Amino acid sequence: MERSEEEWKEKLSDEEYYILRQKGTERPFTGKYNDHKEEGIYHCAGCQNELFNSKAKFDSGCGWPSFDQSLNKKAVKESFDQSHGMMRTEITCANCGGHLGHVFNDGPTETGQRYCINSVSLNFTKKN
Repeated sequence: MERSEEEWKEKLSDEEYYILRQKGTERPFTGKYNDHKEEGIYHCAGCQNELFNSKAKFDSGCGWPSFDQSLNKKAVKESFDQSHGMMRTEITCANCGGHLGHVFNDGPTETGQRYCINSVSLNFTKKN
């Protein structure tokens, strides 16, 4: 999905633009999905690509929604991130390239993964 920066600015709120397009981060423990418990699917706020099932969500205590796996291997893209003097794996939406957060190899489940995701980069559809 390709859009100009002007089109993204028109489509997204200022906060969504900052996080999804400028690789920003929301403050910990402030996101609407950090303590969210409903069953359903989390989508990219930029393009509605399905990203995570609520069954993969867990409370990591880090202050951001955490998942132990993406919905499928094609939902997100991983890339090396050396910003802010750290070495991390950035997660972006595979469809629109929007910044979602980072993935770490310290998850408590059998996957060993902790996808640490900004709430602002997500929308949610409740299971019927």
